[in-house]
Amino acid sequence: MLDIVIEARSAELSKFVKVKRILPVRMRRMVGPFIFMDHAGPVSAIVSGPSSLDVLPHPHIGLSTVSYLFGGQVTHRDSLGVEQIIRPGEVNWMTAGRGIAHSERFEDPATLAGGELEMIQTWVALPEKDEEAMPSFTNYTPEQLPIYTDKGVWMRLIAGTAYGLQNKVQTNSPLFYLHVTLDKGASFGLPKEHSERGIYIAKGSVEVAGTSYSEGQMLVFTKGVDPRILAIENTTLMLLGGEPLGDRFIWWNFVSSRKERIEQAKEDWKQGRIILPPNDNAEFIPLPEDRSRPSDAPPRPEPLS
Repeated sequence: MLDIVIEARSAELSKFVKVKRILPVRMRRMVGPFIFMDHAGPVSAIVSGPSSLDVLPHPHIGLSTVSYLFGGQVTHRDSLGVEQIIRPGEVNWMTAGRGIAHSERFEDPATLAGGELEMIQTWVALPEKDEEAMPSFTNYTPEQLPIYTDKGVWMRLIAGTAYGLQNKVQTNSPLFYLHVTLDKGASFGLPKEHSERGIYIAKGSVEVAGTSYSEGQMLVFTKGVDPRILAIENTTLMLLGGEPLGDRFIWWNFVSSRKERIEQAKEDWKQGRIILPPNDNAEFIPLPEDRSRPSDAPPRPEPLS
């Protein structure tokens, strides 16, 4: 029934920020088109102020980043000149395509007063035909995202199709992505229309076929099975998956179906050919030391986004 159980690993983004890194792992590179997943927070106290959390401008190619907040807020700026404050429950979908740079800044001290900063970020690999698409960014408000409720079950569709739900979030391949909360004792089944399906337990614990699983684990299910997910306690899940795209190479913040394209992206960033955000261009993250050629090894844990 279960293809693999993935244990989140700790990764440091900076001296002050640690995240749970879920995807990729060597034994499971992707779930559908999802090739990367980080869980940041909750963060409720920062010694050096919110700016210590900032992720400086950095590049991407060949993917879409999807930022989703449970709490707090972050300011996104990118090469297109977009400046967007990201708030809980919104979907922020940035398609890098041929190349984009962006930053994530935590500029409002009030976001941590009486609350907690917590964010999930995933990367969705692009089909080969879209890897060199023009970059884009779109913010979708909670009102644009359909919600399904049942006894003890609440679901918000972030993107794709599942449980008869769909929205206008623009995707490049068949997928599903949902935020789910369960009351203790509630149960539900996974969507059946997708060939690859995973559940990340952000908070709480669940039981599947008599075995319990807890916070920080991702369960990836084999094709064709129809498991029942039972909440052992009040639980928050992220459901994701879709149709596989084929092999991808990943190095730092670059994803591509071709090794040589990653080499080009490295040189483009070093030579300044990927434009910095016009309203956040005084500093940036340099290319990490290149200790190896592009490969199918997991990305370095230093910079993210």
